[in-house]
Amino acid sequence: MERALNGFIRALRLAGVEASTAETIDAAHTLALVGYESRDALKASLGLVLAKSETEKQLHDEVFDRYFQVAEAAPSPAAQHDDDSEEGKTGDGAPESTSGDPRIDALMALAASGDGQGGGGGAAASDQARAQINRAATEAGADEIRFQTQTSYYVQRTLERLGIQALEARLVELLNQSTSAAQAEAAQLGAARDRLRRMVRAVIDQRYELYGRPATEQFLTEVALEKSLAQISNADMPRMKVAVARMAKRLAVKHSRRQRVQLKGQLDIRRTLRANAGRDGVPFDLVFRYKRRDKPKIVAVCDVSGSVSAHVRFLLLFLYAMNQTVTDLRTFAFSNALYDCEGPLERLPFEEAMAHILREYGGGGTDYGAAFETLESDYWDEITKRTTVLILGDGRSNNTPPRLDLFREMADRAKRVVWLCTEAPPRWGTGDSYMLKYAPFCTHVAHVATVTDLERAVDEVLEAY
Repeated sequence: MERALNGFIRALRLAGVEASTAETIDAAHTLALVGYESRDALKASLGLVLAKSETEKQLHDEVFDRYFQVAEAAPSPAAQHDDDSEEGKTGDGAPESTSGDPRIDALMALAASGDGQGGGGGAAASDQARAQINRAATEAGADEIRFQTQTSYYVQRTLERLGIQALEARLVELLNQSTSAAQAEAAQLGAARDRLRRMVRAVIDQRYELYGRPATEQFLTEVALEKSLAQISNADMPRMKVAVARMAKRLAVKHSRRQRVQLKGQLDIRRTLRANAGRDGVPFDLVFRYKRRDKPKIVAVCDVSGSVSAHVRFLLLFLYAMNQTVTDLRTFAFSNALYDCEGPLERLPFEEAMAHILREYGGGGTDYGAAFETLESDYWDEITKRTTVLILGDGRSNNTPPRLDLFREMADRAKRVVWLCTEAPPRWGTGDSYMLKYAPFCTHVAHVATVTDLERAVDEVLEAY
């Protein structure tokens, strides 16, 4: 029971269900109460304990169906009787000669029952055969499969655990004989070996779906997370969206703590006396002073010219995935003019909104000075002492006036100014780059090239609150 549950929990975690240790203990108690007798009852019960959202419930059900596909029950008496009556037949109904080697005879019987055509044993015998192969696969270490290219290796190891060596040795011996009886027996052994290989391959494919494919996806995601954002292909986008959503959830949990922190050691005398008035002022209950944290307020100003568009997509995906933590967010996009993105982002699905923003606002040469002028004239009141201004861009302004005076004033008005630069520091200040002139007025400047860099930058922004 314990091994089966541990394997199921491991498969769930690889699939993306965040089953904690406490939930695993609850699942063990649930399994002890419900048992394996009713598959539907077990599925529903474990789903209640382990799944915390609709997405996790769907993943749980899919993994459950794959993991508990093999019935562990022994064949019924009727099925056993049918098996006995059909003893001595191969999988295709032909008479099976006894080899004299019990290991070979056992494999022939396994191939016949598992093939589903070995007589009246039916589904029970077939399930029993799959259960035997599953045990051999576990002993062969098939749960450690990571890549599909490892399938053949684990198929061979599982066959070896079943004792295929004896059958193959006998097959080679018969193929070296020229008699018709030897050739007929060799044909039977060859057919049984092929059936066994197909049966084992099906089990290993199931293990790959449970353990290998999620591990492969995790590996590919880790590789993609370290790719330059400009090099992320369309094929990477589905797994990148999932990865960003998980990162955003992790940050949201981290920063969704209580909005007040205790000022260590600072006793609130007045409130302590009031709280203990019923005890003649004897301070049994101490009340400490608290400092209330500001809720995050972010004004994102994003360069959406061609060289920065990939970075903008992922930054906004981060911020909007954290909508429960970052509840006060204003987004502006510019190339040579500044636009408020609130309309498209509220009205359209995220991908459609991003396509609209890049298409409508991304044309023309970049002009940081003009963007700051529009921000000052139309949206200056958005920036207060509670606001973090988050600027994403490369700092290259096509030799237009940088308006450092407005940037300095914005820095004075804001709580913080954080600049996420898409160019590496050695290029700052070269050509038409104004990064070295803007940097002194920023609270923090970071080079962002990958999604991991963006995660660290957003984490740093939220730390201020």
